[in-house]
Amino acid sequence: MKTSALTSGGAKTIVARAPKRNDDRVILHFDYDCFYASVLENANPGLKGQPLGVKQKSILATCNYAARAHGVKKLMPIAEAHKICPGLVVLSGEDLTPFRDASKRLWSFLRSHSWSDRAERLGLDEVFLDVTDVIAYNQELLNRNALQDSFFQLSRHDPEKGFSFDATQFFGCIQPSVDPKDLTLLLDNPLCVRLLLASHLAGYLRLKLEEDFGYTSSGGISTNKTLAKLAGSVNKPQNQTTLLTLRDDYVQDFMDGHKLRQIPGIGSRIAQLIEDHVLSISTTPDSRDLEIGTKVTVREVRQYPSMSPDLLERILDRPGSERGSGEKVWNFLHGVDASEVKEASDVPTQISIEDTYMARPLNTPNELMRELRAIATSLVRRMRVDLAVADDPDHSSPASQQDGQPQLRWIAYPRTLRLSTFIRPKPNSTIPENLGRRSRSQPLPSFVLNLKDTSIEAVAERLASEALLPLFRRLHSERQGWNLALINVCVANMVMVARSSETGNGGGAGGARDIGRMFRTQEDKLREWTVYDPTPIAPVLDSTSSSACVTDTNDDVMDIEEVNKEKGVEAVEVVEELIETSDPVAISLDSDADAWEEEDEDESQRCHLCGHIIPIFAILAHERFHSVDD
Repeated sequence: MKTSALTSGGAKTIVARAPKRNDDRVILHFDYDCFYASVLENANPGLKGQPLGVKQKSILATCNYAARAHGVKKLMPIAEAHKICPGLVVLSGEDLTPFRDASKRLWSFLRSHSWSDRAERLGLDEVFLDVTDVIAYNQELLNRNALQDSFFQLSRHDPEKGFSFDATQFFGCIQPSVDPKDLTLLLDNPLCVRLLLASHLAGYLRLKLEEDFGYTSSGGISTNKTLAKLAGSVNKPQNQTTLLTLRDDYVQDFMDGHKLRQIPGIGSRIAQLIEDHVLSISTTPDSRDLEIGTKVTVREVRQYPSMSPDLLERILDRPGSERGSGEKVWNFLHGVDASEVKEASDVPTQISIEDTYMARPLNTPNELMRELRAIATSLVRRMRVDLAVADDPDHSSPASQQDGQPQLRWIAYPRTLRLSTFIRPKPNSTIPENLGRRSRSQPLPSFVLNLKDTSIEAVAERLASEALLPLFRRLHSERQGWNLALINVCVANMVMVARSSETGNGGGAGGARDIGRMFRTQEDKLREWTVYDPTPIAPVLDSTSSSACVTDTNDDVMDIEEVNKEKGVEAVEVVEELIETSDPVAISLDSDADAWEEEDEDESQRCHLCGHIIPIFAILAHERFHSVDD
């Protein structure tokens, strides 16, 4: 909706009405202070208090506050950092394993304090908690006659589990600042009481993070994710801020003071388009000042003549842009965010491995394949850590063990493999820089999910040469000279694998439902109506060996390397993108004249759980069958 207003000259102008904000929820945001450096300091207590930097390649990925006090900054070249701070201790941060492990421990602790189990991780060092129900419960228990001696209950069932606090004042900072006399009156407002209780819960959790785990953090408390995250950045480090949303002008004044690029959900590309329109300029890669994103404020954008969701939609209307972006940005400018805190899950929604090459972009086939192998190795290793568990040796079948050790099994597996790249324009190039990434996806090859007698390196080698390389050449047709500055490989669209009960139900303890039994039974029942080809079954050559092997229809699960097609019964062939060479790197990129031609998409895929070939259109239904208990 729109309203009319008079300008200073008396002319009437149309002003879009601010969107309505919902303040029913209570959201906490936690941001661990200098997380990478803190992990290394906890592993080496002698480093605490010293200026410390964490390097990745030739730059500092981050540094602690002792280093920042000397003028050291993130993303600074290491040589320059040493000149500014000769006593700087620099440790490698290439291996992310210790940081991921620490992040999981802290997240698990915070998650245990959300009764709704809504605990969402944002990267490794940020967590959102939806504590609406926890706060509502304690609001009912609050004794107005003894506010200074209040007790916060952390459990509905154990009244002694909790902590004491003073309910006459907020924990930490509040925004906007309120006079203590006015605060007494504000406590008659139920929303103010909820935010006050939330401030004490956030303070308690931050204290436990420091005392029990050794990590300081900053906190933000408000009624949606955007406001909570922005509030947490006001008084960093090792402090927290509660944003009072009691009045619309409180929220709007808070939002107006931020630069456009600081608002969560407004990325660099969106910010650039809006800023170019507001400033009436047209930036290019060479002329664009990286600091422009810090010049235009929310107030300037919001008060721009005729600014509205429709105008924002037109500004952001570009090929491939998301429909409705204008309304989303308009909401963000007014502190409105209806997005939910995601429910906690032990299984990540996606696993992504990324590396950048800004200082030295990739340009040759050998450089490309070296990095694809390294990224693929990290990806496969992450998948086995995050998505697979060891079978219980007390309940696993002999087939699921090797040398007396339980074998891994998937608790979830991804359906989609995605490759994303970012290309920097070459020096003196007239081609404008594409600020976005280019991506291509395909179904994840089944061999990646093979956990039997296959090393991580062997799987990664096949993944790089048989999947990632074809995806890359679909994105970039040039043989070399790409000026590649970033590679990201991601697996997504997770499917949970259900376990059969230990007491039976026909599934055994070895894994998910046996869909192979269903197919075999179906074949027996339809045998009398089946017309067979009298031609003898020819042996199928194993792709990894020169010897022939004949398919065995009595096996519970047909091996992907042993079965291609059984001539007696009609089947669907698997069409895989294979680079038929013993040296994929040399031939695919250097020698093969047709190496960069477009390939046809797979029409079918083999299920990694039961081995059967399934048409692409039926994959989702087939996987759902596996995920449902007997």
